[in-house]
Amino acid sequence: MSYSVTIFGIHLKLSPIAFSIPIGKGHWDIYWYGIIIAAGFLLALIYGLKNAGRYNLNPDRMLDVILVATPIAILSARAYYVIFDGEKLNGIGDFFGFGTSSGFAGLAIYGGVIGAFVSGAVMCKIRKVNILDMFDVAAAGFLIGQGIGRWGNFVNQEAYGAFTGSSFWGMQSEKTISEMGEGLVHPCFLYESIWCIAGFFILNHFSKKRRFSGEISLMYCVWYGFGRGFIELLRTDSLMIGNLKVSCLLSFAVCIAGLATLLVLRRRFAENSVSAEYNAVFSENTEESENNTEEQNEDN
Repeated sequence: MSYSVTIFGIHLKLSPIAFSIPIGKGHWDIYWYGIIIAAGFLLALIYGLKNAGRYNLNPDRMLDVILVATPIAILSARAYYVIFDGEKLNGIGDFFGFGTSSGFAGLAIYGGVIGAFVSGAVMCKIRKVNILDMFDVAAAGFLIGQGIGRWGNFVNQEAYGAFTGSSFWGMQSEKTISEMGEGLVHPCFLYESIWCIAGFFILNHFSKKRRFSGEISLMYCVWYGFGRGFIELLRTDSLMIGNLKVSCLLSFAVCIAGLATLLVLRRRFAENSVSAEYNAVFSENTEESENNTEEQNEDN
């Protein structure tokens, strides 16, 4: 099974199936979507383990948190999609996507992020890991996984937007033509991939001079929320509540809340730093004054 895709004037022939494994009289298809998602997760994991020291984390304990949070995040991503997609399930098999062409037939990133943070927080308590430090390294890792994972949407021909109105800018496939009609549409998967990868490099840079625990995860909320909010406005396959796009509302809410919290905490950090410097100088001057007094007493 393959289909034609044109993106920015480049014509491609894609197949969602990477390869098949013979099993008895049948075969087990391995999809590019799963391979790409796994690659993004693996790179994020490598980043986290390699930079655990920068975030004051024990790699072994951090790995314990990840091993529990990951499957819960996947289930949460599926549950979030099912809740807001509105399609009725005929059984548990439909939830897991058994018998469909892509396994989990519909995952929502926000559901995965929420599930990862909630389960991660619980595991941090159990394993005695600093929650905010763990959230900071996870935030940078999320951007790696999201940036790479969006190319799984490209292979599946998902996450595209409205018509661009251009004869060059955009993409078109058999799926977009059948659902939208002739014309180039916005490659929203590409926009978000670029936004996430750029965000990773920015957050990684700031993590080297992190001022307080939780700073990087708040920056993630601001960066991802801002970009995703505007990209979501272009999409035609958004999860909806009535006439409102769920991810669009959530993205801007997360961005605003994250920015407000970040500004308040940075201000407090700056005030505490000035206070600490003042106390240090005051203490030093007091010691010098006491030493001078003792010297004068000895002279007398």
